[in-house]
Amino acid sequence: MSPFLFWIFAVLTVIFAAAVVLNRNPVASALCLVVSFLGLSALFMSLDAFFIGIIQVLVYAGAVMVLFLFIIMLLNIRAEERRGINWIAAAGGIGVAVILFVQIWVVIGHFQPAQRIFPPLARSTTDDVWNIGWLLFNNYNLPFQVIGVLVLVATIGVVLLSRREPR
Repeated sequence: MSPFLFWIFAVLTVIFAAAVVLNRNPVASALCLVVSFLGLSALFMSLDAFFIGIIQVLVYAGAVMVLFLFIIMLLNIRAEERRGINWIAAAGGIGVAVILFVQIWVVIGHFQPAQRIFPPLARSTTDDVWNIGWLLFNNYNLPFQVIGVLVLVATIGVVLLSRREPR
């Protein structure tokens, strides 16, 4: 991938990630998160991690965002839009973000390998999908299934909590 396309996708991802936090409407914030996931997927594709890029689109931008939008629609969106901005918390968050940015800048400035250009990685002879599937179903089978049950329980819990009681 050319450096021009890298910067386009990187800036797109960062701008829409900031829009997720700054947006007052939860639905618009979730849609900005989808665009941020798409930009991140394009960055994975540029690193020749095609499987991770496709999974980013299918799982996160597809299934997880549908679940987020379903939960947002079940909740009361109007109350969140009417709530005022806590300026003290916003100033504290901006201060922490600036301190983190300065710290990252200093660490990268003093870390010599970060200033070199790395050679491209060698092409793999085996398929990414086979390697990930082998690891997932041999070494991480139980955690994979526990996460599936956890997501199912969380979804059922949200539906039960958002159910309106008859008066």
